Amino acid sequence: MAGRPRGPRTVPLPSAEQASALVKQMRGEMESNSNYRTKSLKIHGPICAKCGREFDASSLNQLTVHHKDGNHNNNPADGSNWENLCIHCHEDEHSRGLLGDYLSK
Repeated sequence: MAGRPRGPRTVPLPSAEQASALVKQMRGEMESNSNYRTKSLKIHGPICAKCGREFDASSLNQLTVHHKDGNHNNNPADGSNWENLCIHCHEDEHSRGLLGDYLSK
């Protein structure tokens, strides 16, 4: 019958080896991704690359790392894909593309 709800679907669980490999992969990605902020701050300093605002220890949480190419997994050790942006400039950077797309249609 077309309007009748279906029963719950069963999804096969991964084997213990598959689950272990997945957890290991996720931990590695989390570690590398959590370190890029610290590395970017050391390389570029606690300054917004767009507006020039400087941050101290009490306001450092308002400074974010922007991936220039949009790929969060592209984290070169030299920091060439990163720029530190304050939360306002980071939001502006990401909304510019959306606004441009909207206005061009």
